[in-house]
Amino acid sequence: MLLALLPLGAFAQFDEWFTEASLRIDYTLTGNDKNTAFALKEMIREPYWSGSKVNLIDNLEFGNYIVKVYEPGTDHLLFSKGYQNLYGEWQTTEEASKVTKTFDESVIVPFPKKQVEVVLYRKDWEGRLLEGLRLTVKPDDYFIRTADNLGLPVYEAWIGNKDITKAVDIVILPEGYTQEEMGKFIKDCDFFVKSLFGYAPYDRYKNSFNVRGLMAPSQESGCTEPGAHVYKNTVMRFSFWTFDSERYCMSTDNRDIRDLAGQVPYDQIYVLVNTTKYGGGGIYNFYCSSASSNSFSGDVIIHEFGHGFAGLADEYYEDETGYGDFYNNDIEPWEPNITTLIDFEAKWKDMMDKKTPMPTPREKKYEHTIGVFEGGGYESEGIYSPYMDCLMKTFKGHEFCPVCQRAIERMILYYSE
Repeated sequence: MLLALLPLGAFAQFDEWFTEASLRIDYTLTGNDKNTAFALKEMIREPYWSGSKVNLIDNLEFGNYIVKVYEPGTDHLLFSKGYQNLYGEWQTTEEASKVTKTFDESVIVPFPKKQVEVVLYRKDWEGRLLEGLRLTVKPDDYFIRTADNLGLPVYEAWIGNKDITKAVDIVILPEGYTQEEMGKFIKDCDFFVKSLFGYAPYDRYKNSFNVRGLMAPSQESGCTEPGAHVYKNTVMRFSFWTFDSERYCMSTDNRDIRDLAGQVPYDQIYVLVNTTKYGGGGIYNFYCSSASSNSFSGDVIIHEFGHGFAGLADEYYEDETGYGDFYNNDIEPWEPNITTLIDFEAKWKDMMDKKTPMPTPREKKYEHTIGVFEGGGYESEGIYSPYMDCLMKTFKGHEFCPVCQRAIERMILYYSE
């Protein structure tokens, strides 16, 4: 009986405190490898709340950043969500030790019916939660801007559930597609859907997803490649060579990305880049991107969406990246598919055969065994991954390991219950 009443209680809390719209909070993060400062830019009322009305509290708290909404003057938590951002990755680069930069960021919470306190937190190197920005939000504040309706056509590539609060809503944004190339963008959206549902466990949850493409043309076709001295005038200003890594394709143009995404209901943003060049990127509850016309595009789509949607870590450890020390090996990383063994009970220990050795040797006989294989998260020592190979490591097997599949499945249910 108690379990049966829990969803009703959650719905009641949503209906008491929130509306069907979203509150987007645009803010800046300014700092370097040692210091970080938050500052408010603007608050925007967007027309849709597509998140769950039941799972309002993020008990996973994945990510090094968390937004929480409280009843004023109390510790009564109304809503929370963990996330990552581009700034947090930049802080680990060599450049961050030499210069201070500012990055634009956003968080999305359900739009309140009455006054609430919104608090933005970040985790420090030791994993401690630090308050970064506290806001008193009044729903009738005339400084909260109503989002512009840009009047752009929307392509419904897949609608599995018309109730947006019980589905994973993905918005696909076109980068480097001219008006004349919108037909190609539609075909690329179809390819995205085909790719997504071509892999387990997504294939079992088609009716838990909605995928919409927003027809936002660029002035020029293609993508900026600074290393090749190629610069394009595109709608969201994506660029390869992010953090001086050739295949990392991201943008710091946060406002344009969010203004476009907010035209439709969305939980996840995916940017298709109109290029044949291999590359992309994915950040948890931030956005993902990938080339639309590369021979590996299908695998890259799934790999990057694994980052953005389920918070999966890269399991490779031999490729060069622009990062310095990305993980503190003295604490447990938050990603569900890597471990430092500090708190392995919270990871995939329950999925292992008790006879499997820890650490598990990278030997043929353990090729299809859930284990603890040293290497992952860009480090060859001190960080462990659950399988010898997986889509979060290479594209050789074209599938996720059982641990990653479970993490993805849990996230689908979080949004769709």
